[in-house]
Amino acid sequence: MIRRLLLALVLALPGCGSGGGAQEVTVLAAASLTGTFTELGKAFEAAHPGTSVRFSFGSSATLAQQIVQGAPADVFAAASPATMKTVTDASLADAPAVFARNKLQIAVPAGNPAHVADLKDLTRPEVKVALCAEQVPCGAAAAQALHAAGLTVKPVTLEQDVKATLTKVELGEVDAALVYRTDVIAAGGRVQGIAFPQADQAVNDYPIAALTKAPAGEAARQFVDLVLSQQGRDALARAGFEAP
Repeated sequence: MIRRLLLALVLALPGCGSGGGAQEVTVLAAASLTGTFTELGKAFEAAHPGTSVRFSFGSSATLAQQIVQGAPADVFAAASPATMKTVTDASLADAPAVFARNKLQIAVPAGNPAHVADLKDLTRPEVKVALCAEQVPCGAAAAQALHAAGLTVKPVTLEQDVKATLTKVELGEVDAALVYRTDVIAAGGRVQGIAFPQADQAVNDYPIAALTKAPAGEAARQFVDLVLSQQGRDALARAGFEAP
């Protein structure tokens, strides 16, 4: 009887027994990963019953600062090595692995009312342009591409992440924006994407790492493994990301 009671108590403890304990994995990720990571999060939950994945999507630079300032999280996926370096320099992440690459396109509203055809058209004074702020990865890439083209663009707005920048196009508040190709694809018919050659000189590598102070350490590493797996690569490819 005593042995049976002890066994019942052990099985009732969190994390004991065959079912394991419920836990939450918190993933901070670049805004451009919203669609793909939401899909992978559902797959992870299905493969790990009792585990839920909570995402915070936004500017990689902002997320990196949140981690450095002590925000509790398990995984960080950034849109540039520079923003990941903010976290690794503070010894707050495992060695990061690059899992995808992304490049810019010109996004214009459906129908392209301003008749934008190439990067030079963004310098026309009557064309209203939205860019990401230069301290965030999509803004840094835009600045690099414009520099490669020898062009100066005067945006009417600078946004804090790529989703906010694209929204300006979707709402018709601007005539064009420089955003990632993957965001143009995700927007469907609401915008049109225009490729330009200088985008090849401003490609962003995306690194991912489990955080050293991750409350859900093992599950964090398992989520990173999923992103790096063939299943993760396939999901990223469907969204328009390139392999590293």
